[in-house]
Amino acid sequence: MRYLTAGESHGPQLTAIIEGLPAQLPLTAEMINKELKRRQGGHGRGRRMQIETDTVEIVSGVRHGKTLGSPVALVVKNDDWKHWTNVMGIEPIEETDEVKRQLTRPRPGHADLNGGMKYGHRDLRNVLERSSARETTVRVAVGAVAKQLLSELGVKIVSHVTEIGGIKVDPTSYIGKSADEIRAIVEEDAVYCADSSKTKEMKTATRSAVL
Repeated sequence: MRYLTAGESHGPQLTAIIEGLPAQLPLTAEMINKELKRRQGGHGRGRRMQIETDTVEIVSGVRHGKTLGSPVALVVKNDDWKHWTNVMGIEPIEETDEVKRQLTRPRPGHADLNGGMKYGHRDLRNVLERSSARETTVRVAVGAVAKQLLSELGVKIVSHVTEIGGIKVDPTSYIGKSADEIRAIVEEDAVYCADSSKTKEMKTATRSAVL
């Protein structure tokens, strides 16, 4: 199996194509949307999370709720695109027209400089639009499909945050609990941590990092 993603942070949509899924796998948009909603939850989310609704559209590879064995294509629309149509438009512009919202100074800690050097871009928006965290939306959608495949094989997955800003969980707080029990704790926790005694400290560390 393999997958490919396409799309820019402020473009019209994000797209993923998954190749190699077996036929007859139950798959619906609702299954994927559940995981997309989880991505937008939790403490410390950015402003973009308030703008986007993030619901997936399955545009190929599924019929009547089951995969066909052909590539599955997933699309997530960018609601913020309506504010960026002139900046991120596909059509050519006149040489005399000004390119809007250019970025010419690379930001520390981002892919701006490396991408600009690799692809020869002077306007680093051509790099940052693709390397944005927004692109992880369709990666979560692909992960949801993989999760559905594993569930059909009897595999359960549970994950949780173990450390934020040096604040670490106490493993003894959840040792002995089943995967379903840990998942229930995590889903109700503000930072998706299985040790709720550390949640308040983790939230404080998150706020400190933002400031």
